Amino acid sequence: MNRYDLHTHSTASDGTFSPSALVRRARERGVEVMGLTDHDCTDGIAEAETESAKIGLTLIPGVEISATWEQGQLIHIVGLRIDRTDPVLQAGLLRLYELRNWRAEEMGQRFANHGILGTLEGARALAKGAIVSRVHFARFLVANGHSRDINDAFDRFLVKGKPGFVDEEWATLRECIDWIHSAGGQAVLAHPLRYSLPPDRLRRLVEHFRDAGGEGIEVTPGSSAEGQTSAHYACEFNLVASIGSDFHGHASSNLNVGLHGELPKTVRPIWETW
Repeated sequence: MNRYDLHTHSTASDGTFSPSALVRRARERGVEVMGLTDHDCTDGIAEAETESAKIGLTLIPGVEISATWEQGQLIHIVGLRIDRTDPVLQAGLLRLYELRNWRAEEMGQRFANHGILGTLEGARALAKGAIVSRVHFARFLVANGHSRDINDAFDRFLVKGKPGFVDEEWATLRECIDWIHSAGGQAVLAHPLRYSLPPDRLRRLVEHFRDAGGEGIEVTPGSSAEGQTSAHYACEFNLVASIGSDFHGHASSNLNVGLHGELPKTVRPIWETW
C-alpha cells in the first residue's frame, strides 16, 4: 500500500532529500498523500507544499517531536495536519532547537576529549537545515573513517554509555501533545516497537500517551511484521492507526518512501477522521 506515507524526513532535519526532492521521490513511488514530519522543526513544509501543488501530491504538514518519558526514555510523537504558524507550537519547537544546539556543542566537546576532533564543525557542515542531530555526527564519523556506516557510528559512539552520548531532558508527553493540539493537529505515537521496551512498559507508555490526549499510533512503521503487534495497542486503547516509512534517505537504510506494510483491517485509519 503506497498511497499514504505519513512519516518522512527532509534536509530540514536529518533527511538527505530536500523537501521538494522528497515530494517528487514520493510521487514517483506511488505515494498520493505524504506527511512531512521533520524532527522538532517545520522549516521544510512551505517548500514541500509548493512542490506538492505542482505535481498533484497531497502534502500533510507535520512534525516529529522529541519527548522524554519515564527513566529518561526518548519517545517520538508525530503531529499531523498542523498549522505550522501556531505560536504555541513554534515556542515549544524553539525550546527544543536550543536544547539541540546545547547537545551538539556538548557532543563536540566529548568527542574532542576522546581524541576525535572537528565533529561539531563537521556535523554542522553536513546539516542542510537549522537542526543538527546525532545523524549528522554519525555521517561525519563515517566520512572520516571512524565508523563503517551510520549504524556502526551509533553503536560505537552515539548511544548511552558511549563517548558521544549526551543525556538530555526533552519535552514531556503532555507538552508535546498540547503543542500539537494548539496547532490544530493530531498526535501520533511514532514507531512504538523501536523503543525496545518490555511488553508491560510499552503498554504503560501507550496508556500514558492516550491519557495525555494522544489520538493515534503508528501501526506499520516500515515493517508489516511490526504492524500486527502495534495494531493490538490501537484496538485496546481506542487509537486511530497511522502509517509511514520513517524515510530519511540514508544509504545504509533499507527503508524507502512509501515502503511499509498495510494496515490491518482491525484498526481505523487516521485519514478516516479527516
